[in-house]
Amino acid sequence: MTRFLLALTLLATFATQLVVAKVPVNKLKPDRLIVFKQPEGKALSLHVFLPEGWKEGDKRPVAVFFFGGGWVGGGAYQFYPQAKALAELGMVGISADYRTKGSHGTGPQQCVEDGKSAVRWIRSHAEELGVDIDRLAVGGGSAGGHVAAASTFCKGFNAEGEDTKISTRANALLLFNPVLDNGPGEWGHAKVKDFWKDISPAHNVSAPVPPILFMLGTKDDLIPVATAKRFEQTVVDAGGRCDLKLYVGGVHGFFNRKPHLEKTTAEMIAFLKSLDWVK
Repeated sequence: MTRFLLALTLLATFATQLVVAKVPVNKLKPDRLIVFKQPEGKALSLHVFLPEGWKEGDKRPVAVFFFGGGWVGGGAYQFYPQAKALAELGMVGISADYRTKGSHGTGPQQCVEDGKSAVRWIRSHAEELGVDIDRLAVGGGSAGGHVAAASTFCKGFNAEGEDTKISTRANALLLFNPVLDNGPGEWGHAKVKDFWKDISPAHNVSAPVPPILFMLGTKDDLIPVATAKRFEQTVVDAGGRCDLKLYVGGVHGFFNRKPHLEKTTAEMIAFLKSLDWVK
């Protein structure tokens, strides 16, 4: 695919996400907005959905999601439905902001940096959030899936002054057509070619590997099935679990739309049930 066609595909995917996301935005509102970081004086927030009966000091499992948009755009509203669904099952569900080229003029490095900052904030404020830091799932879609996986597997990309002793490794990964391989010939390589080996999750998998749910459409023109299967094998070779779920005919961003929004949410819940995080 030429660079021009790839750009058009990405813009079309992002536009679709915006259209779909307008429905839940009007109906779903987070219970809390918590600022976790203010780079250049601009607040980045956690959009928090709380379960019924929640209180500070609880030890509830928690999931934080990062939106897609090619490291260029997007918004936390994209994962409101998933965060809300998990809150209804007793978890704390969070959709997080992070800087993008469109919002802050930043690159993929800052996307991963902010993802790590969000995970560290959650771990260091577990009492306030009422969460169990040993049951922290990190997820996202497309470039947000990259942020989630890179926060777990990739070293570096840490914000200046943050306590790097606080782990950014997830206890489980929930990935919706994620960008995981940034090597030559794979999506996003041109944007990260000078440091791709450091920022490519597929090239930094190490044990212990958290259990991974990887959902992908078979017609995704940005993330080939072959790339997904190669990542799955990398995880297995490292002694980990990777549940690769392929959705026949699904295109990039398929999980934002009916019926796949419901199907992938149900798959996510089943995966978390297998970990005994939800009943």
